[in-house]
Order: sequence, then C-alpha cells, then structure tokens
Amino acid sequence: MAGWPLSRLLSHVLVAFTIEADNEAEHRMPHSTTNHGRSAEAPGPWLVSLVMWENCLRYLTDDGITVADLARAARTPTNLDGMRRWGYIRIDPPPPRKPGPRSVLYPTRAGLAAQRVWRQVIADVELRWHGRFGPADVAGLRTSLCALAARLPAGLPDALPILGHGLYTRGRGPGDDQFPGLVTAETAGADGAGSAVDDLPLPALLSRVLVTFAVEFERESATSLAISADVLRVLGDGWTRVRDLPALGGVSKEAVSMASGFLVRNDRAETGPVPAPDRGQRIRLTPSGRRARDRYGPLTAAIEDRWRTRWGDALIAGLRTRLERLAGSADPARPLMLGLEPYPDGWRARVRRPQLLPHYPMVLHRGGYPDGS
Repeated sequence: MAGWPLSRLLSHVLVAFTIEADNEAEHRMPHSTTNHGRSAEAPGPWLVSLVMWENCLRYLTDDGITVADLARAARTPTNLDGMRRWGYIRIDPPPPRKPGPRSVLYPTRAGLAAQRVWRQVIADVELRWHGRFGPADVAGLRTSLCALAARLPAGLPDALPILGHGLYTRGRGPGDDQFPGLVTAETAGADGAGSAVDDLPLPALLSRVLVTFAVEFERESATSLAISADVLRVLGDGWTRVRDLPALGGVSKEAVSMASGFLVRNDRAETGPVPAPDRGQRIRLTPSGRRARDRYGPLTAAIEDRWRTRWGDALIAGLRTRLERLAGSADPARPLMLGLEPYPDGWRARVRRPQLLPHYPMVLHRGGYPDGS
C-alpha cells in the first residue's frame, strides 16, 4: 500500500462507499433496470447511482429549479435527458430538443421518493462504516478530509463529474477546464468551503479531494486519469484481449470500450482480431501509449509530493494513513470489499462480483455508476 497512488486509495474508498449506498438504495426503492428486471413491489424509475443524487436529485424542489440554477448548485453537469427519460424529473415547458438554461425542472413523484431514500441511505451507510471499521478510523478520515477540503478553492462538486470525451475529469479535453481556478499559486491556500465542509457526507469529501487530484494530473497529462489508472495501467507491451480489460481494471466493458476507442483514435493503441481459434479483439499500446502509461506512476507520486509541500506533510501523510486503514489491501476478504456484498434481489447479485475496485471512478452518463456500468 505504501506504493499505491493517493488517487487509488481515495478511489477505492469512494467507490466502495458508492457501491454500498447504491445497493442499499436499490433495496429500498421501487425501480426498474434494463437487463435485470424491476423491483417486486411496484414499477419505478430506472435505477441510478449516488452520483445522480449529488448532481441532480438533491437540488430539486416542489417550486422547481432552472437548468442554470441546477448547474450552479451542483457545480457539475447532470444527464438531464436521462433523468427525464428515467422518470425522476419533468421539464417545463417540455423542450423540443435540449432544455435551455431557463427551463424549469420539477421532481416527479418517483423523484420525490428517491430523494427521501437517498438522503437516508448516505447517512445510514456512513453510520454502518463506523460499526465496521471503528468510529476512530472513520472519524479520523473525516478529520483529515475536512482539513484538506477546507483549503481547496470554492466551486468543487460533491461528486465525481460524469466523464465525457476522452474520459477527462476537468472537461472535454486539454484546454477545456470546468474548474479553472483550481490548484494555482493564488488558490493553493484558499479556504473555499470554510466550516461548511464539516457538514459534508463522507463521499462528498472524498470526491472534492479526488477531483482536485485528477484536475492536477490532467493539466500535465494529455491522457485522462481515468484512462491512465484503469486501462493504460493494466496494458503491457504486447497484445491483450479486450474482453480481459474489465476484470483487470475493475470497470465495465462499456467503460473499456470508450477508453480503448479514445486510445486508438489518438494513436496511443492499436487493435486487431485475436488469432484463431480464439475470437474477439485484442489491443496493444503504440510507443505514444507506452509513454503515457509509464507517466502515470511518476506523475501521481509527484502530485502527492507536491501536496505535502503545499498543504503540509503531516496533513497528507495523515490522510494517506487513514485511507490505508480503510482500504486495507486488494484482498476480497478485507472489510472494504465485504461491504460490497449485494442484496439477493439486487442487480449486482446477478453479475460476476468484482475482485478489485477501479483505481479511478469511471462515472459515465449511463447512470453514474463508479465502474461505468
């Protein structure tokens, strides 16, 4: 663990919390899914992850909120068309195509029910973690995260942004930064959130710190942290079967498809058919791709060293120690993995249980799941 990037530790803890909260929300709320049916009690909205609570649901009121005000409140875009189609919101007036900034969003009956569930689920899972890991370890992690988050600039979201083209956290690509004031000489010591961070739930604190790390990484890397951590990292110098990448990286095949497509289009990888008698596609890094892969480890280490200088060695070392106590190791028997056991009626109980967690959350437009599902 001493050699694990700080971003990996943050990601493992955040993803584990998110999956546990997702399982709990699914268990408590009427819902439907594309491939795994619907809840037995009654039909409900299409199931989404905790991210969609943080970037949309939590801000909806009976009086409505404009698209522009939602973006300002959440500090990151949401999938408005998805939330409408999935049954959580209605838009007034109904847009012919994309809603404008003055369009007003209202929660549906299902949206109001989801709000009640999600608000309680997040509190309950954090309390459950106190029992599983011990109050001292969870409280210590909160203390470290709050101390660091209070020094970050204002404007950070309370959830990982939905990844778009290139799977960049900071925007759509180099030069397009949705958090332009983050981590500069002027803002490095800023107290952007003040005492308000003390009231944030654990996943929001983890998200703010992890977004900060990702943005700093992507200002110095043409390849996103998501692709670097979850795809490039697991590729050697030879060929790898594409169908093996989800298990190697801890992410979904849809996330792998987006990442590998970007790598091929940008001359960082090439694909071809697997030799007979096997079937499918295989992928191999180009020289440019190997350089990007080899940059991942040194750059994450450099950022952590920079943080120790910027915010104090004691703060960053303490944060690392507390994350390591929760993340433990990659052993599936560790408490962090044991908390991922789904309910028997949940969709994750019907698919192969992951043996590892993503080294960076692959939050896609498909509902905000941290492995890209």
